[in-house]
Amino acid sequence: MGTHATVRKSGMVFPQNLSERSWEQIGANLRELVNSSAWWLADWLIYGEATYGWRRYKEAVERTGLDYQTLRNYAWVARRFEHDRRRDSLSFAHHAEVTRLSPPEQDYWLRTAEQQKWSRNELRRAVRAGLAAQSDRDELPDSTGDGGQDATAEAASPAGEQGGSKITTLTIELSAGQLEYCTKAAAAHGLPVDKWVARMLASAARQSA
Repeated sequence: MGTHATVRKSGMVFPQNLSERSWEQIGANLRELVNSSAWWLADWLIYGEATYGWRRYKEAVERTGLDYQTLRNYAWVARRFEHDRRRDSLSFAHHAEVTRLSPPEQDYWLRTAEQQKWSRNELRRAVRAGLAAQSDRDELPDSTGDGGQDATAEAASPAGEQGGSKITTLTIELSAGQLEYCTKAAAAHGLPVDKWVARMLASAARQSA
């Protein structure tokens, strides 16, 4: 049988003397193959639709036996990422998580996921937390007096978290760079930025008490 795994249509057969290093490399190669195949199929679909027309393309999908809706989903993601914006270090699923965002937001979250080495699920939680925080900020009245040029974050005081206590609102003016830093830090903890700020302030108050 030799020292290499044998690939068959219905599975993979491994020799008894396969080294652990070789086994790990096979897994890494399979991961890359699975991730790349989604992009390949998506680009194949887009090319066929643009070159041969919708009806002929649909017939081609039926003849190949590939799942039509799955390919359509793949193409929907691929159309939102030009080749130079796709990140090889992240999976197709990572990109799918941010397809509904604007291109700058997509690039920000993918760059952060790449730097933080987030899994797809970690990216999903961070994006949801970030969107929730953005929604909360959008509902706040503008307190800057200059059309909202400066970013703001609001946090409830620690006392406001106690039952029956009055909640005090603290407004903090941040530069764009500071807000980006706070948003990134909050996302890493799976929190909206306002809740993360409140937690940091409470922690600092306890330490200085």
